[in-house]
Amino acid sequence: MTRLTNLIFALVAGLGIAACSLPRGAAVSSEVISGAGDANSPFALHVISPDFLTQFAKWPGNQSSKTYPWISHQAGPASPIIAAGDIVSLRIWDSGENSLLSTDGQKATELAGLVVSPSGTIYVPYVGDVLLTGLTPEGARKELQVKIETLIPAVQVQLVHVSGRKNSVDLVGGVMKAGSFQLPDRNFTVLSLLSAGGGVDRGVRNPQIRLVRNNTTYGTSLDNLYEDPSRDTTLRGGDKVIVDEEKRYFVGMGASKNEATIYFSKDNITALDAIAMMGGLNDLRADPEGILVLRNYPTSAIRLDGMGPTRDQIVFSIDLTSAEGLFGAKKFEIVPGDVVLATESVVTAASSIVGLFGAVVGVAALTK
Repeated sequence: MTRLTNLIFALVAGLGIAACSLPRGAAVSSEVISGAGDANSPFALHVISPDFLTQFAKWPGNQSSKTYPWISHQAGPASPIIAAGDIVSLRIWDSGENSLLSTDGQKATELAGLVVSPSGTIYVPYVGDVLLTGLTPEGARKELQVKIETLIPAVQVQLVHVSGRKNSVDLVGGVMKAGSFQLPDRNFTVLSLLSAGGGVDRGVRNPQIRLVRNNTTYGTSLDNLYEDPSRDTTLRGGDKVIVDEEKRYFVGMGASKNEATIYFSKDNITALDAIAMMGGLNDLRADPEGILVLRNYPTSAIRLDGMGPTRDQIVFSIDLTSAEGLFGAKKFEIVPGDVVLATESVVTAASSIVGLFGAVVGVAALTK
C-alpha cells in the first residue's frame, strides 16, 4: 500500500509540474493582457464596445490604406482633339486649270505625314503655318479649307488624323496586353483602356488601379470602378494607368484554422472579416471571448485627451459571445500590419489536466 501511495504522490507531483507547462498552440487571453492597467505598461487595452467605437472614430491612423485622391467621370465629346506630335495627312482637291498645288493632269495634291509641331502648327505651302492644336479633326479641316480658299477658290480639303504621344495613354502591368494606346475620342475611360488591354489578369490579387497624371498619383480599386460608374475616370493624353496587386496584409495567429500572413481581399476588412479569412475559430481550442487585435501606432499619434491612443502599442479585445461584441467586430476595421490573435480557451488547459489525471488514476489502478 505504501508503494502505491508513493507512486500516486509522485505522479500527482509530475502532473502538477506538467500542468504548469502544457503544450499549447496559442496564449490564453489573460496572459497577453497581463499588466495592461499598470502605469508603466508598454501597451494599453481597449475593449471593443459601441461607446468605445464612437470615441475610436476620432483617432488618427485608423485608415485601412494610404488614401489616394480619385477623379470622377466626366463625359467628353466623341471627337479627339489634335495635340502636338499628332500626324495629319491632307488631300487637297482643286478643279482649276492652273493650280498652285497640283501638277498637270492632277486634280488632288497629297500632303502626307505632317507632324504637328510643339507650337501646335503644321506648314502648308503658300499658306504658311496653321494652328491646329485644340481643334477636332473636322474643325481642323474646316480651318485649313478656309485658309486655302483665299488662294485657291472652290478648293476641297480632306484630312486624316493619327494620334501622337500626347493623345495616347500607357497601360502598365496586371493586364493581358500592356502598352501604349491611342485615345479614340475624349470619352475613353479607365475601364475602356483595361478592356483594350485584354482585361485584368485573373491572377492579380484584389487589383488596385493607379492613375498618374501631371506627376500626381490617383488611386482606387477595380471593385470600386465596377460598383460605381461615376468613378470610371475619363482619360487624357499622357496619362499612365498602372494595375497593381494588393500589398496590404494582416497576420492571423492562434487558435484559428489558418495561421498565416493574409492579404486584404477587398478595400476594407473588419475584425469579423479577418476571423472568417483565418478560417474561423478552432472549435476545440479557441476562446471566443478573447479575440485580440494588436496594433502599433506612430508616436506622433499618441494623445492624452481621448482623441487618440495613449500608447504606441494597443491591444483591442473583442468578445464574440455577445451581440454587442459581434456588432463591434463587424464595425472595427483592420489596418495593414495588424496581428489578429485568437487566444486559447482555459477550458482546453483544464481538459488536458483532466486527461493527465485520468492517466494517473489508470496507472494507479494497474499497480493494485
